[in-house]
Amino acid sequence: MKRICVYCASSSKIDESYFEAAERLAAQLVSHDVTIVYGGGAAGLMGCIADTAIEHGGHVVGIIPKFMTEVEWQHKDLEEIHVVSDMHERKKKLLEGTDAVIALPGGSGTLEELLEAISMKRLGFYTKPIVILNINNYYAPLIEMLERSIRENFMSETHRKMWTVLSDPDDIMSAIESSPEWSADAISFAAVK
Repeated sequence: MKRICVYCASSSKIDESYFEAAERLAAQLVSHDVTIVYGGGAAGLMGCIADTAIEHGGHVVGIIPKFMTEVEWQHKDLEEIHVVSDMHERKKKLLEGTDAVIALPGGSGTLEELLEAISMKRLGFYTKPIVILNINNYYAPLIEMLERSIRENFMSETHRKMWTVLSDPDDIMSAIESSPEWSADAISFAAVK
């Protein structure tokens, strides 16, 4: 694992336990010599991930849309930041060349990114592990919705292999390494028939 995408919140008004989890995650990734690719922001869990990784000597790549730089949301201390035209390009570049995706808790942007990654994986356009870090059981309603989608045949049992749910950031590397293989030919079984 050399390059991992992390989706997470930009809110700074969230519970401290989420920041602690982000710090532990960043430290784990840096200790395994992983480049962290994230949304390029300076606030909330985004800032925490970047600050912690930089503090531990890690490499962080920010991907941020131009309009966010115009309101100065970007992290100022990144050695590598890519300014893109819009949110669609950002989401595409966040996944490019990554070996896994990790979703920390977040709001609508994080949820959108995570669900898009799952959809891309279902179609075989992204085949790498997707780990949902379910800190404080934050993602329980989403996990239940995904399970309901399977129960009610909007997705198949096979699709459950697209993601892994984890509650301890310290276990991230073993969770990624033990994630089931996923086929680039997933489109052949994407539809439930």
